[in-house]
Amino acid sequence: MSTEAYFKSIVDTELVTMHAMTNLSFSTMWAQQPRFEDLGAFRDVVASYGYEAIEVSHSTSEAGLRALLAGGAGVRVSSLHAPVPHRFLEDGRHNGDANLASTDEDQRQIALEETKRTIDYAAEGGLPFVVVHLGGVGDRRTVQERELRALYEAGEREGPRWDAAQSSLWTWRAEHAKPYLERAARSLAELVGYASLHRITIGIESRLSYHEIPLPEEAVMLLSGYDNSVAGFWYDVGHCEVQSRLGMIEHALWGPAIGQRIIGAHLHDVNGIVDHRAPGNGTLDWSLVAANLPPEALRVLEIDQHEPDESVAAAGKFLQARGIV
Repeated sequence: MSTEAYFKSIVDTELVTMHAMTNLSFSTMWAQQPRFEDLGAFRDVVASYGYEAIEVSHSTSEAGLRALLAGGAGVRVSSLHAPVPHRFLEDGRHNGDANLASTDEDQRQIALEETKRTIDYAAEGGLPFVVVHLGGVGDRRTVQERELRALYEAGEREGPRWDAAQSSLWTWRAEHAKPYLERAARSLAELVGYASLHRITIGIESRLSYHEIPLPEEAVMLLSGYDNSVAGFWYDVGHCEVQSRLGMIEHALWGPAIGQRIIGAHLHDVNGIVDHRAPGNGTLDWSLVAANLPPEALRVLEIDQHEPDESVAAAGKFLQARGIV
């Protein structure tokens, strides 16, 4: 059987069930491939696999964003992941590197303006959600976490060096977090005020690195003054799993802490501490994810560009069989 015929057989057997998954969306993260330079082609492939909605990721250009907002192939845009569209800042950084929790007020304002720009596009498209990275304690992954990850990759996941690396990272963050959390809370308040004018809900995402905001207790604190209709939690299952495998935040703690605040989720599998695998191409405990997810939360497949077509085509059915959608 040819590759084309194989993919068609997958699509033909799944379309009936997939079209019922109205709370499942597909991220443009997978579109970072030369064949999808025209995002209309990406949208057509997504539609052929039975997905009816797209989340536009922060790696997407302005032209690509506008093309997707224009619609087509029966595929709507469910949400935008700030800061989209992607562009470079005056200092040469990607706008995704701007820190909403920065203690440098000029830098925090840059991050706010980039996120508000995404909200403007969401308002133009009549979209309900903008996903936000709320910044971090500093701008980049720490030496302590890089050491811990290196130990994990080397298979040294217990013993004195492992324990010392974890302890050092916990201590560093606890000692430095307070001023950054204050700025994160201030930025969230400004973004909620701005987004609420357009009836857009902000989702603050669980993050991949330990210096990033929020931890579970921080998410509870940051969202305490808001109803889910204006600001809630965006549960990135792969990020939570990676931090759990590093021994920093147990994945099972997220549900009891913040489960009632979950308004959306990024769904992807994890192989070791490499995330954004297609569901089924890793070792994530999907029963834990199913237990954490409220039925009304938007589900977004966030699979990277290295995953094969057949895994992408089959992901919806995989999640359906595990009670995720």
